[in-house]
Amino acid sequence: MNTHQTDPEFMERFEYFAFNEVVNEKDQQLDEITRYMAILATLIGSQGLDVYREILPVALNNGLTPVMVKEIVYQATDYLGYGRMLPFLNSTNEILMERGVNLPMDGQATTTLDDRLEKGIEAQAEIFGEQMKEAWKAGHINRWLAANCFGDYYTRKGLSLAQRELITFCFLMAQGGCEPQLIAHSKGNMNMGNDKLFFTKA
Repeated sequence: MNTHQTDPEFMERFEYFAFNEVVNEKDQQLDEITRYMAILATLIGSQGLDVYREILPVALNNGLTPVMVKEIVYQATDYLGYGRMLPFLNSTNEILMERGVNLPMDGQATTTLDDRLEKGIEAQAEIFGEQMKEAWKAGHINRWLAANCFGDYYTRKGLSLAQRELITFCFLMAQGGCEPQLIAHSKGNMNMGNDKLFFTKA
């Protein structure tokens, strides 16, 4: 059902605010790619699948590449779980195929099963500091975090570490109840150059 037909007054005000007032606010603009990355990651985090399906084609028309979109969705696995990520992966694949994108796309992995822990530790240290080089030794959860979250996802091509920290922040914020993780990833974002001024725009 088309909400423009069933709810025209609501859609007029919603679209004016979201796509005119917000994006044209003086000194508050993000570049299109960053803005749509944050929107897609927030929709995944809040489980807004219907809106994600509406926004994804717009994001692709405004500079996001299929690789960037897939990387956003893949990284959601570690912050939301496979069960909450999968509907977004399925929808992404469906929309990409409708647009003529051949799947599977070229691989973006830069690690192997043998060096993922080592490379994940390096990524953690780059984002959070040298103390992370020993953090993985504190138990299997810390080891999994280094090897899987950072070694399997953060090391992939397609997004920079600063972009990955941005989408992680959006995943966590949109879920709610993740305040300790938000604090940690606020620091990670700032270490990557995503400062307070950046976040007032995001």
